[in-house]
Amino acid sequence: MSKKLTYKSTAVSCYIGFAVQAIINNFPSLLFVIFRTHLGITISQLATLVSTLFLTQLAVDVFSIKWVDRIGYRITAVVSHVFSAAGLILLGFLPRLMENSYAALIICSMIYAVGAGFQETVLSPIVESISDELDSGAMSILHSFYCLGQCLTVIVTTVFIKIFGEQYWYVLAWLLALVPAYNTYRFMRVPMRKTLSAEEKTPLKELFSSRIFIVAMIVMVGGGASELSMVQWSSMFAEKGLGVSKIVGDLLGPCLFAVFMFIGRVVCGKVEEKINMQKALSVCAVCAFVCYVTAAVSLNPFLSLTGCALCGFAVSIMWPGTLTLAAARYPKGGAAMFSVLALCGDLGCSFGPWLAGKVSDIARQNEAIVNFALKFSLDAEQAGLRMGMLAASVFPIVILLGLLFFKDKKQTQ
Repeated sequence: MSKKLTYKSTAVSCYIGFAVQAIINNFPSLLFVIFRTHLGITISQLATLVSTLFLTQLAVDVFSIKWVDRIGYRITAVVSHVFSAAGLILLGFLPRLMENSYAALIICSMIYAVGAGFQETVLSPIVESISDELDSGAMSILHSFYCLGQCLTVIVTTVFIKIFGEQYWYVLAWLLALVPAYNTYRFMRVPMRKTLSAEEKTPLKELFSSRIFIVAMIVMVGGGASELSMVQWSSMFAEKGLGVSKIVGDLLGPCLFAVFMFIGRVVCGKVEEKINMQKALSVCAVCAFVCYVTAAVSLNPFLSLTGCALCGFAVSIMWPGTLTLAAARYPKGGAAMFSVLALCGDLGCSFGPWLAGKVSDIARQNEAIVNFALKFSLDAEQAGLRMGMLAASVFPIVILLGLLFFKDKKQTQ
């Protein structure tokens, strides 16, 4: 790292931080089949593992509402990366050392989830605070690095397992831990602006009385659920639900999902000032619904995988677009505002994959559903995973309904 550190150096650290968050949120889901095969973890336990990850982040969001502005950006950013690195390192040890592998996974999940939670609540306000030093569309560009991190995580994991074998998955956890470890060092050095004082910030009471902000919260819940339901289950859905190989499934499912989401966020960052964000979010919600239904009901595996992949573009602007709307309406919302919205997003991230997993588990044990699936040469597990994917299609509809009540910031609330 250059000796002359500027706010662009700070932005780069934030970009890396979002890549770290992508590692935390996506790496474990790529190991779901391995966890089932080698550790005996059930689908319901996997669903609970996902919920634990995001409920922990949600708890951090609640904590951040009050404390990030007081603690400061630097300390929060450093602590977040320490927890992320520690959780990944432990992921390589505990499940193989503890008799109860599931309990070990829960412990590791909670530790690195604390890191991801703080990254989510602090990185966006850091970038917002230095946006005058950056190019326009900085928020969408920031969030595009989450997609890039997700894509690289899928590729690295797939290639590593192909070359060295799935029995050495734990080594990959240690290698990935190097990324947050490096960024910890960066955040200890890059320049930071001070957080807003209590007198400068927009009061939370004013935020919660705003219809715009309430709609933003609803969109964040639906956006988080729409994004993570596909991300967390697409790898297993492709391999077990569609019957394709893990390599093909990972590359054409979650990897292409990340690529399209990256493209969507970069494009949004470039044209952000020229588009109506409300209309763009509405169109994306409809497209996401179509993608989910296509993935769930198509009997052609590659058409289903196309639905999974294109869903990445459909959900790409839901999170950063909503933050942009909120920041434009309340430029002095501070870390508290971003924490509230992150809390809503994580609520969706937790509930969405959990619902998909639960519906999948129930469906594969339902005799009527299984018998119906047999007519299309689908076994119980394939039927269950498809039903879980279909259930998740409700979340884009939630976004669309929320946006119907949206009013432009220039209108009365």
